[in-house]
Amino acid sequence: MVIGATGQIGRVAVGALARDGWAVTAVSRGGDRDDGWPQDVRSVPADRGDDAALAAAVGDGCEVLVDVVAFGPEHARQLLALSDRVGSAVVVSSVSVYEDDKGRNFDTQAEPDGFPEYPVPLPESQRTIRPDDTSYSTRKAGLERELLAGADRLPTTLLRAGAVHGPYCRTPRELYFVKRNLDGRPHRVLSYAGESRFHPASVHNIAELIRLAAARPGTRALNAVDPDAPTVVEIAAAIDAVMGVEPVNVLVDGPAPAPTVGDTPWSVPVPVVCDMTAAERELGYRPVIRYAESLPETVAWIEGRLAGGRDWREAYPKMAAAYGDLFDYAAEDAWLAGRSA
Repeated sequence: MVIGATGQIGRVAVGALARDGWAVTAVSRGGDRDDGWPQDVRSVPADRGDDAALAAAVGDGCEVLVDVVAFGPEHARQLLALSDRVGSAVVVSSVSVYEDDKGRNFDTQAEPDGFPEYPVPLPESQRTIRPDDTSYSTRKAGLERELLAGADRLPTTLLRAGAVHGPYCRTPRELYFVKRNLDGRPHRVLSYAGESRFHPASVHNIAELIRLAAARPGTRALNAVDPDAPTVVEIAAAIDAVMGVEPVNVLVDGPAPAPTVGDTPWSVPVPVVCDMTAAERELGYRPVIRYAESLPETVAWIEGRLAGGRDWREAYPKMAAAYGDLFDYAAEDAWLAGRSA
């Protein structure tokens, strides 16, 4: 059973599990189907926020429950309450649960010297933040803590995903370059000299980890990222290659020179690069796709969402809420003009 089956990860995970021979029940609020799923996938409508509805969807039980939309400790308790009917679970978490040795994490990044400095690569043994209800990260930490504590009742593989990418993403970081290319922008300003690295995670690689974990029940927390962690310059170049354009990068040492100039969704002062050794050792994991190879379908999806001149904030409201004005061309042009004066 896959909860959140019609989200960006769930769609691919359902297909991967079905093709691996599982009888899959796809649970989503609307009970919809994806055209790429095998016909024998069963679709069931249920709101995971409704305990009774989710319990009814689980019915007599399942061997493996995959949850891609669990966000807090209440969801962990919800899953543990079903443990008498579920063999094991695979639950998607986030790399945002980590904190560095000085107690810095993604929640402190806006503070002076607040961005975490993790080991490179970042292993699962790195300490995690204290759970509470104040943020996405602390809620994910609470989710993990509850599920790990309930290991005797429900063996659970936690997958700590990086910067998730692929079609159906509501906050696609690739939009930053795709829209600029569609708009014919000849230059783009990149902070930190375009050398920032924030580890991406393809929905296809996450689905492969889900497939492997489903067949190997256990209690563990594993990183879930791509085999490569490209720099911002490399990401831009890969997207340009897909779209057949050659804009000029204007590289800025250090942080963004203005609030809406040069700050990409990947821009970080120090690298966030994760170690995948544990997944390779425990699950026999091998990535199924590299970042650049995944881009054609992502770019096509974004282009489709922006077709007909659709406003990007209408197409991606969650992106606008999370990142603010990513396309302040007037500010960019003013900064570039001042730089060349």
